[in-house]
Amino acid sequence: MNDASVWGVKDVTSAKGAADENFPVGSFLISRRMRPHVHAYYNFARVIDDMVDNADLTSAQKIARLRAMGEVIRGEREAPQRADAQTAVTLRRHLLETRVPLETATDLIEAFCIDAVKNRYETWEELLHYCRYSANPVGHFLLRLHGEDEDTLAPSDALCSALQVLNHLQDAASDLKVLDRCYLPQPWLAEEGVRTEDVLLVRSKPGLKRVFDRLLDRVDELNAQARRLPDLVRDRRMRLEAAVIVALSHRLAERLRHEDPIADRVKPTRGDGLRALAWSARYIV
Repeated sequence: MNDASVWGVKDVTSAKGAADENFPVGSFLISRRMRPHVHAYYNFARVIDDMVDNADLTSAQKIARLRAMGEVIRGEREAPQRADAQTAVTLRRHLLETRVPLETATDLIEAFCIDAVKNRYETWEELLHYCRYSANPVGHFLLRLHGEDEDTLAPSDALCSALQVLNHLQDAASDLKVLDRCYLPQPWLAEEGVRTEDVLLVRSKPGLKRVFDRLLDRVDELNAQARRLPDLVRDRRMRLEAAVIVALSHRLAERLRHEDPIADRVKPTRGDGLRALAWSARYIV
């Protein structure tokens, strides 16, 4: 039975799409046969992200709705005939068809349940724990979808976590302004004599820049681990996709070293994408 107290009456689906993302979502490098599965996964992820960022829902309402989406994925609950809830129905069908573990979807829900109640972070380890659920399942989904081996998962986790932290740096100001959420480790800010609210200034203070660079040092370590990924991926098209994303992650980290994400949103350019595509050509064979 569909419980209105869980689902509410409002569809939370936003107008955001793949074009709003920083990195390829089911790009042309993914085979045409695989793209419908990738798009089903993306649509589900977009909706549960919309659920947790919805200002009209309380934390308890967000968690109840997110848990219900997980129950739909596991086949424990029916979903109402509404666009947001039906993304879980669609994704469950794709996961069962491809035999990709259901956890690649339900783990994402764990991250958004964290977002519903937690808006500050204390340590790098806490941040990595969040990435374990918010980003790493995406890599697991893509690799499992393509039948890749277990040894691809560790470098994939490094890549996905790096991308997530880079996204936190890109969106530091908007996350705090719109969602009152800050992923920058609070003690690191205190050590540099800056406040969380300083991310709302027109440009980064020197202390805030040092916090960003400290996070980028950790990202560089993750990116170094991620460089192994393309060599381990057997599927040629997936190997190229991985190589492009690895290159883009390195490039974005480099740009965030030299540009100010508080003054302007730093994101990959068309030129960055073309250079990443050219770099990935070495993995065609």
